Amino acid sequence: MPSVAGRFYPGDANELRQALLELSANNTGTEKRKNVLAAVSPHAGYLYSGDVATETIGMITVPETVVLLGPNHTGKGAPVALSTATWDMPMGQVPVNHDFADALLKHSDIIEQDELAHKFEHSLEVQIPFLQAAQRNLSIIPITLSHVSYRTLDEVGLALAETIKQFKTENILIVASSDMTHYEPRETAEKKDHYVLKKLADMNPNILYRSVTGHNISMCGIMPVTMALIAALELGATKTELVRYTDSGEVTGDITQVVGYAGVLIS
Repeated sequence: MPSVAGRFYPGDANELRQALLELSANNTGTEKRKNVLAAVSPHAGYLYSGDVATETIGMITVPETVVLLGPNHTGKGAPVALSTATWDMPMGQVPVNHDFADALLKHSDIIEQDELAHKFEHSLEVQIPFLQAAQRNLSIIPITLSHVSYRTLDEVGLALAETIKQFKTENILIVASSDMTHYEPRETAEKKDHYVLKKLADMNPNILYRSVTGHNISMCGIMPVTMALIAALELGATKTELVRYTDSGEVTGDITQVVGYAGVLIS
């Protein structure tokens, strides 16, 4: 760990800081940072989705503890896997909040402490530098999710919300890591992605889950996004806000096979 430094983002600390500064300079948003319950942020290489992630995280007052939920692309490890190891990132080590992790494990017997699921997974790793830049005392709760049932997401999402309530003196943010439609023409990708974003805005996690899984939409992070919405609703969320939507064609110029990227706040 890290497994994709030098590929998805610069592996050198100084180069990474410079890249983050440049991405921030490209972010024209001037809104004041706000407290939110959860966010959706993309996890492609920074060249492709870094602007969306920067703008999304840049709108949030990032607390010291962040729950990271991401898809398990590798198929390795437990279906719902919690890492408890310190993450050795280019810009410094990021610890797991062990008090929170221990409490979460007590609230759910579905979650397993498992490092294998995280060893080669990029979906959470690429989020961390953005969060480090916003919060110098960052600690994380990293969880990867394989393709699981809605019932599982509901049980774990509610357990996450109950754990957050237990730590009511602390602000705790949930970040769900997801790209949108993969490798389809821009026209069809946009149509599918805005359909999904509308379902997310309707704030019915069951319908959101079924809309993606039932229509073969290749949004890789539907599991973490659904779970984040379940937890946020239990914590009192009432609205979503689309920060930005774009696709890889904006960088490559190729609109015949794009990957969609969206940043969303849930509060």
